[in-house]
Amino acid sequence: MNTTRTTTTNPRRQLKPTDVKRLNRTWRRNTEGRLALILESVTGPFNIGSIFRTAAAFGVETIWLAGNATPPTNPKAQKTALGTERLVEWHEPVPVTDAVRAARQEGYRVVAVELTGDAAPLHEAALDGDVCLVLGSEDHGCSPACLEAADAVAYIPQVGRVGSVNVAVAAAIAMAEARRREWASLGAS
Repeated sequence: MNTTRTTTTNPRRQLKPTDVKRLNRTWRRNTEGRLALILESVTGPFNIGSIFRTAAAFGVETIWLAGNATPPTNPKAQKTALGTERLVEWHEPVPVTDAVRAARQEGYRVVAVELTGDAAPLHEAALDGDVCLVLGSEDHGCSPACLEAADAVAYIPQVGRVGSVNVAVAAAIAMAEARRREWASLGAS
């Protein structure tokens, strides 16, 4: 009996580093919109580190720190960021209205992620083109000055019994939605 052994590659195996780089390069080519962040008074160093790491993964170009935000140079932030703060341009803290002005001068539409009476659900918010997402402090969210300065406000719909998520998680959800929306409109998969 002559049996021929056919070797097939398991499509569910984890990708090797070279394969991951190739995959990420493909997604970068399918991404035209610029993404930026303003972090207003986000003080938790682990939140800052996590946001920087996620921002680097989603191709955020610039992060403006505002209010009393903790810089990514904080040793505790660096533990979570794992060096990714080098991959995203960032600016030392300034008043939030100055950060919003700077983002607009760079051509971004500024969308605060916050619960307000006029906020749109994130999945319906205008996140096309060049968008700068604003996330506020862990305790109080975006300040009134920030909300007044923003072009629009969006919120993350939640169905559980908790009223909010961690700021780093909220940032990740908002960045992922902005990219997902662009990729869906391009027909990328």
